[in-house]
Amino acid sequence: MLRNGASVLKELIASSNGNYNPYRIFSAQELKLATNNYDQKNVITEDWGCILYKGFWQERLISVMRFRESNRDEHGSCINNIVYAAQMSHNHILKLIGCCLETQIPILAFESVEYGNLRDRILSASQPQIEPLLMKHRLKIAMDIAHALAYLHFGFPRPIVYRDFKTAHILLNEENVAKLFDFSLSISIPEGETHITDTVMGTWGYCAPEYQSTGVFNEKSDVYGFGAFLFELLTGQIISDLMKAADNLGCPLEEYFKKFIEDNSFTEIVDRLIIQDILCLRKEQQLHAYAQLMSECLKESPVDRPTMVDVAKKLRQIYCSFM
Repeated sequence: MLRNGASVLKELIASSNGNYNPYRIFSAQELKLATNNYDQKNVITEDWGCILYKGFWQERLISVMRFRESNRDEHGSCINNIVYAAQMSHNHILKLIGCCLETQIPILAFESVEYGNLRDRILSASQPQIEPLLMKHRLKIAMDIAHALAYLHFGFPRPIVYRDFKTAHILLNEENVAKLFDFSLSISIPEGETHITDTVMGTWGYCAPEYQSTGVFNEKSDVYGFGAFLFELLTGQIISDLMKAADNLGCPLEEYFKKFIEDNSFTEIVDRLIIQDILCLRKEQQLHAYAQLMSECLKESPVDRPTMVDVAKKLRQIYCSFM
């Protein structure tokens, strides 16, 4: 507990200059009881690094994040999550309530979110019991998460690069309100610097080409990952499948998408549900504006990509004109 507390405090002070939200210290027993001993039935979502559980504590629902011990840097990832989540005050970033420091690897407690992640929602879209994600829902999710990333990039003295943006890190509730979570790989750009050079980490398909080839990244690397996310929302396919298709043609994602435009077969790659929705509402112009924005985010050169503030503004325009 002393070691964990010292690590959190040291990193928090270095990262936030003391500007962070208060959080509660839980006992291990409290969180064990809240999740019914981490019952598998309470799993909301899981990734290679951590599992998020539903919990019930003091007559309120919470979410409990527990790291896998097989993850080689689980302790560092966990501390990073506490440090960055404690600084967040945004409607579309999962709110940290507190943490347990008495376990070998700290356990985190967040506000309640029960519905699961966006990746699973995309994969289960064909199941009849799952409510379909119409274009208006996808635009709203994209707009809200764009605002969350813009907040990370421009809302702090030193820009925060999320670095592992993907649909598995976007949680939804029953009203399709989106929340970004998991700051395991996030990092602040040092004062006076414009980029960072580090070991390549993240998820295949979302990693920007300059980051993959050189280890150099900044906010524009997140923009590329967001473009890949927009591609998933547009097609209803997960990024790994889209990347395989692009690789088979020997071209990057942006060029892969452009081939459908040039061949006048744009509608072949768009999710059928969106096509039906768009044709019914006569909103083809908004669909093409979305596709254009997606292409800009996926540009090979980071200089050619828009900022997340510009992306958020454009998505808001598209969403408002769609509604």
